[in-house]
Amino acid sequence: MATVELRFSALPEHVRTARLVAAAVARRAGVDESVLDELRLAVGEACSRAVALHQRNGVDGAVRVALTEQEKRFLIEVADEAGPVHTGAPGSGAEDDDALGLAVITGLVEDVEVGNGADGGVIRMSWPVSPASLTV
Repeated sequence: MATVELRFSALPEHVRTARLVAAAVARRAGVDESVLDELRLAVGEACSRAVALHQRNGVDGAVRVALTEQEKRFLIEVADEAGPVHTGAPGSGAEDDDALGLAVITGLVEDVEVGNGADGGVIRMSWPVSPASLTV
């Protein structure tokens, strides 16, 4: 099982890089070309959400993206360090932004899980790997 890990400062300009790296690693892992656009969009949404949580909560930590190639699945985990509470103040619009971002992700990814990690939230997504594209 090979894993590529990317850590970046919680700044919006780094989200594009995370999307590009995720798509490149997914392609190499054997994820079907037809879902790479959805994968790229889902990673962008998850990373944008993590960046927003960091900025909203005044957290200086890094956003972590782990890209793991397994035998039959390609896993992406986006983790923030914004703490376990992921909702904005009532009436701030932050709750709506979080809900919208998560709705987009769940619409793009069939296998997605949202939970808490050691320092904050974690979004885990996975896609099947095409058996025909596996190399020995």
